[in-house]
Amino acid sequence: MDSFNDVFEEVLKYCFRLTGSDVNPQERISEGGYRMWIQPLKPYKFDAENGVAFLLAKNDFIKSTATNTFGKTLTKAFEEVMGFPVKVEIMISGDDSEEEKEELSLGEQPADFSDEAKDSLTFENFVKGSSNDLAYAFCKAVAEKYDKDKHSTGDIDPNKVFNPLIIYGDSGLGKTHLMKAIEHEVNKNHPEMKIIYTTGEAFINELVRALELKETVDFHEKYRNADILLVDDIQIIAGKERMQDEFFHTFNDLYNAGKQIVLTSDVLPSNITKLQDRIATRLSLGVQADVQPPDFETRMAIINRKAELLGLKLSDNVVRLIAEKLKTNIRQLEGTVKKIKALTVYTNESPSVSMAQRVIKEIIISNQPSEITVDRIIGEVANAFDVTPEDIKSNHRHSNISIARKIAIYVLKEVKGMTYTQIGDALNKNHSTMTIHYRDVAKLLKSNKEMKETVDDIIKNLKEK
Repeated sequence: MDSFNDVFEEVLKYCFRLTGSDVNPQERISEGGYRMWIQPLKPYKFDAENGVAFLLAKNDFIKSTATNTFGKTLTKAFEEVMGFPVKVEIMISGDDSEEEKEELSLGEQPADFSDEAKDSLTFENFVKGSSNDLAYAFCKAVAEKYDKDKHSTGDIDPNKVFNPLIIYGDSGLGKTHLMKAIEHEVNKNHPEMKIIYTTGEAFINELVRALELKETVDFHEKYRNADILLVDDIQIIAGKERMQDEFFHTFNDLYNAGKQIVLTSDVLPSNITKLQDRIATRLSLGVQADVQPPDFETRMAIINRKAELLGLKLSDNVVRLIAEKLKTNIRQLEGTVKKIKALTVYTNESPSVSMAQRVIKEIIISNQPSEITVDRIIGEVANAFDVTPEDIKSNHRHSNISIARKIAIYVLKEVKGMTYTQIGDALNKNHSTMTIHYRDVAKLLKSNKEMKETVDDIIKNLKEK
């Protein structure tokens, strides 16, 4: 089978999963839309040098609709499947001659993008090092606690010690890999067990949908009858009272029934701001382990392992270069190796230091935080205070809107370094009052710990996205 066909099959599977009811409403697509506009598309070619995936549509109507309505979905799907940013171009079937298509097909070499070659999220494929060995050991103990002959913890009873288990650390360091490894291991040995893996965001979206459709009984039935509950990025529920209430009761039911709970967070749970005390108390019942950025030797081992899984041979110089340049994020290491693999397949070029340098540069650029614009700042503040950007720019004097407006003024000054005149123009306000509002907020933050934490979170989100 043609290699790009294999890739596109995975893209279609990814898109079809987005038709499910448990998908984030902002990402969900209708099954009818998938079948009418995405499924009819055909893979044509992949330009690895420029990172462009070319697809074919039968006519201009399908091309236009697929591009305008589902372009972002397709782009995200290719990025998820291939591991690096991909631009999607849709052409009409007759745009190029059959001779050109045949020549391209004959010249391509098959790339191994099969499930076997992909980096499966298992314990066997997890590269251990001093930065993650404790987290690995704890997750392994949880996965094996259902098999008495496999206990790796000696006299320790995993049922009492490792519940709940919380893994924390920055994004891209392997927390999700460990969670999925637990799921894979238990499901392999005990397929009868009900294992639920979800994310904090998906949990929230599913609850919101259940409330809208009056299906909370089904929601409770699903989560409170799990044998193992795995929740990624639990910190996202902080500050959302209704969501925290639901999680608290779900946690209690499972914990009291002796069911296993595993959570990940981007910070130490005790440092999660706006988290209910009763939840924080329960999170302290089990054990916690952090994952740190891998050291140089571990990074080299990770790169070699990723390359091995893709059937890619990298020289020591290439491996060393990647490990030296990308130091804090395992996903960047994986994305670099995958991009090099794609280049070697579609250009017949051997992996080299110069190729690695080009790919590393692209990876670094693509992972740079988005520009912090005035609209982004206003939007982030509006979201934090449950108002709209239009409210902040309006003349409404409701207390919640008024404080959000003042916080926006403070953040615009602190993050963007804007003058009071510029801030006034951005908010359609008289600049003479901007100074007063800024000073009011600066004074407030010195005495109000909760408000300071909120503003700190806003600024942190702006700098990380």
